[in-house]
Amino acid sequence: MRSYISSHPSPHPHRAPALSPGFAAAAGIGHPWAGGHGRAMAEGEDMQTFTSIMDALVRISTSMKNMEKELLCPVCQEMYKQPLVLPCTHNVCQACAREVLGQQGYVGHGFGTYPGRKRGALHPQVIMFPCPACQGDVELGERGLAGLFRNLTLERVVERYRQSVSVGGAILCQLCKPPPLEATKGCTECRATFCNECFKLFHPWGTQKAQHEPTLPTLSFRPKGLMCPDHKEEVTHYCKTCQRLVCQLCRVRRTHSGHKITPVLSAYQALKDKLTKSLTYILGNQDTVQTQICELEETVRHTEVSGQQAKEEVSQLVRGLGAVLEEKRASLLQAIEECQQERLARLSTQIQEHRSLLDGSGLVGYAQEVLKETDQPCFVQAAKQLHNRITRATEALQMFRPAASSSFRHCQLDVGREMKLLTELNFLRVPEAPVIDTQRTFAYDQIFLCWRLPPHSPPAWHYTIEFRRTDVPAQPGPTRWQRREEVRGTSALLENPDTGSVYVLRVRGCNKAGYGEYSEDVHLHTPPAPVLHFFLDGRWGTSRERLAISKDQRAVRSVPGLPLLLAAERLLTGCHLSVDVVLGDVAVTQGRSYWACAVDPASYLVKVGVGLESKLQESFQGAPDVISPRYDPDSGHDSGAEDATVEALPPFAFLTIGMGKILLGAGASSNAGLTGRDGPAASCTVPLPPRLGICLDYERGRVSFLDAVSFRGLLECPLDCSGPVCPAFCFIGGGAVQLQEPVGTKPERKVTIGGFAKLD
Repeated sequence: MRSYISSHPSPHPHRAPALSPGFAAAAGIGHPWAGGHGRAMAEGEDMQTFTSIMDALVRISTSMKNMEKELLCPVCQEMYKQPLVLPCTHNVCQACAREVLGQQGYVGHGFGTYPGRKRGALHPQVIMFPCPACQGDVELGERGLAGLFRNLTLERVVERYRQSVSVGGAILCQLCKPPPLEATKGCTECRATFCNECFKLFHPWGTQKAQHEPTLPTLSFRPKGLMCPDHKEEVTHYCKTCQRLVCQLCRVRRTHSGHKITPVLSAYQALKDKLTKSLTYILGNQDTVQTQICELEETVRHTEVSGQQAKEEVSQLVRGLGAVLEEKRASLLQAIEECQQERLARLSTQIQEHRSLLDGSGLVGYAQEVLKETDQPCFVQAAKQLHNRITRATEALQMFRPAASSSFRHCQLDVGREMKLLTELNFLRVPEAPVIDTQRTFAYDQIFLCWRLPPHSPPAWHYTIEFRRTDVPAQPGPTRWQRREEVRGTSALLENPDTGSVYVLRVRGCNKAGYGEYSEDVHLHTPPAPVLHFFLDGRWGTSRERLAISKDQRAVRSVPGLPLLLAAERLLTGCHLSVDVVLGDVAVTQGRSYWACAVDPASYLVKVGVGLESKLQESFQGAPDVISPRYDPDSGHDSGAEDATVEALPPFAFLTIGMGKILLGAGASSNAGLTGRDGPAASCTVPLPPRLGICLDYERGRVSFLDAVSFRGLLECPLDCSGPVCPAFCFIGGGAVQLQEPVGTKPERKVTIGGFAKLD
């Protein structure tokens, strides 16, 4: 059967063309000439109504034409015909898909067969389809195109579009004798269009065909519903995990076991709501779309102008290089020419001299004539000069060598380096995104930021640092960054940061080509209180033969002496170990203070903390030996063991570290976030962080021990602050402590935070 579309002109030229039902419905207007109400425009039809109708037709026609590119198959560049949905969500005509798979070497057009396939194979080959839209291979599975859904919605849109753009055309009956009448009905089962008479003729009353339901006339017949390609049943559910429509049989199969499956109605409503919401937003921001289009068009114009300028600049530079090369070529050729003429002149003179030595010519002939002279005085007078010339000629003859070399090797050019430079001649590139060195970047009294460029990145002339606080309430509008321009080197100091804050920082480089990309954001926690600067005081309370304090007084090491060796000898009979103490050279009398230190993980037993200066001097001045390394040197609070029933505030607060672990007591485990099912454990250990932080709140009488890297709390305990309080470090056995050096002592460039200008 053939399909016919009327394309001959209307027999009534004065009558407007008939609107297709889809076009008229899309225009939102009724058919003004439907139902036999056609009237000639010349007979007084309302021109205003006609104008509005035509304006609507023009708008819809333009809209439909703009939509046409969405309805073209990426393979054949024609309207979709029976489109299939690929796993990448792109569409392609079924016939085009078969042709593409045939070109890839899959026999059977991808419907479950391919070269070398065997039924029941343990590892069946998977068919790959080169999607022309996303330019990548998508996996079709073992069944190939047979496992894909047909996009019926897209088919309906294509059909409505065809009807809309074919104004004046009509779908003709496929069963009429020529000339066919206009079709009024269609039949999905018969896959044909009929006029009223032919529909009755081919669907007689009382037969099975009489049960066929008529549809609107169409040229493309589709199934009534979407069928599962695996089981040929109507799909009823949607698998969110696989993002695929499934039927009842698919739902109970092992393939979708444990997947999130919802009824197709729920998926339809959810997706329709999302699509409607997005479309409403787009339609409600048409002014923004138009503004952005104008901006893009302006960018296109600027791009054309800038591109032309760039071409002219490159051409001018290359012409300049050519002029320099031409000038250099002329200079080199002139030098070669001068050298050549000089050599030729010397060789010519040498030839003339040799020719004069030939018999009967030149010098030889003259000498022969002089020998004929018989007057002795006259002969002597003439022969003296002649003899010198003959002698020189004889020597030249005996030691012959050309007066000039014929080789011009000294005039060869080595252009290897220049050729390499010309070969590598390319456009300037902006620096790549810097890489933040997280091992060297940290926050203490100031923020020290360190970075580097990737290995193959173009160099940067200078850098821009941007940062902001993340723990402040967000202001309306764009994110506000603080910026510092033209920072030299690959590190910088940010002075005067706010305590107890979180800063996010980023860096980008700049050179003649412009600014590069930003580095990844790095987040830094600042200390919870102002940093306390102090040195270790070695004047009292220490054992000089066991404690070694560095020259800068910021590090101390405990070296085990004779008592520890004797302890090893008397391990079964008892031993005596000494407690070595070193204090800071400052005392805190008010406010909040913070400092950090690093404890050697190999230390045997180290206690880090604070205490009343008077009590520390009283307790540790000439401290006696102790019997066990678990000896507690203070009568106050200790993380290892403490009596929680003491009402008076302890004069000391120490954190116990040993063998790379931190010992936390029963009252400290909850503070460290270590609680069991039945409550805090009696005692526990946590790994020793790279740095320990101590925060003293003098007014509140509280001491907090922190992980100085993540600022996670380890222990918080009370402290008697009735007098000056100073830092203290205790050693039992070997150990070492290094105070964290203030960032401000580094020679890197300083950047004052308070002086930064805020930018949008």
